[in-house]
Amino acid sequence: MGYDLAQEIRELKKKKNVTILAHYYEDGAIQDLADHVGDSYFLAQKGQQEKADIILLAGVVFMAESVKILNPTKTVLVPDINAGCSLVDSSPFDKYYEWRRKNPEAIAVTYINSSAEVKAISDVIITSSNAEKIIHAIPRERKILFGPDQHLGNYLSKKLNRPMEMWNGSCQVHILFNARRLHELTMEHPDAVVIAHPECEDAVLKYAHVIGSTSRLLEEVTKNPAKKFIVATETGIFHQMKKARSDVQLIQAPVEDKGCLCNDCPFMKLNTLEKIKTAIETLKPQVHVSEDIRKKAEVSLERMLKLARGESVQWPEKFI
Repeated sequence: MGYDLAQEIRELKKKKNVTILAHYYEDGAIQDLADHVGDSYFLAQKGQQEKADIILLAGVVFMAESVKILNPTKTVLVPDINAGCSLVDSSPFDKYYEWRRKNPEAIAVTYINSSAEVKAISDVIITSSNAEKIIHAIPRERKILFGPDQHLGNYLSKKLNRPMEMWNGSCQVHILFNARRLHELTMEHPDAVVIAHPECEDAVLKYAHVIGSTSRLLEEVTKNPAKKFIVATETGIFHQMKKARSDVQLIQAPVEDKGCLCNDCPFMKLNTLEKIKTAIETLKPQVHVSEDIRKKAEVSLERMLKLARGESVQWPEKFI
């Protein structure tokens, strides 16, 4: 059934001129069906460049919003409109706006895991792939507001020696990893390379040999000759890791004090092949962003893309 359904979707998307973009945290069957698979930075880039009439983003809604902001003439679909994000939920616009207004001369650096409205009141967007490069480009005399992921912010602040005022948000998936159990696991597997996403808590990151974005962790497994990896990020990335290196043992980093070692994003896993097929057939649910919000959010996203390409940008003197 899975193969037949996937084939039906391939025929449908060809007929309707649909491109499917999928995040690494989606189920393997969805990743294999997609035209492009990547992290949030890669998907934003691809979404901006896409020529197809319709773009279906199999990920979470904020990613689809970014595509709509950067490529507004396209119809942008998601398989499930309820595929949200704990970081988006923890940074409601009214409270984020109030924080922003209290620090008008600061540069607001906002993680891409945020709503279109929050992006619209930010100075620059970052992803875990390009954050260091973008932070380096901010004049050292300027105060930095960093949100909504405090753990990513703390990691960057320590590594780059840049003081930042943090928003108190976190990813519900990455904070579940348990440092004590991870330490025990490293004792059981002393030959394993520990790789972790910077959204993890500092106590977990202390055990990591490599800290980086989802794409960076995939690169490490692909290129590192080691035969065993302990992986502290969402389980969906295992699909690409196994495709790249069928010869390695991948061990999920342990979570809390549960017997289960799995750690899935419940929002990512709302998407299914059935929902993708229905979305393409009905052209619903669509993602919409008001033109006023879109234009403002586009500024912060475009700054990200320019800085990531090594181009210079002009920073606003004050938030109005």
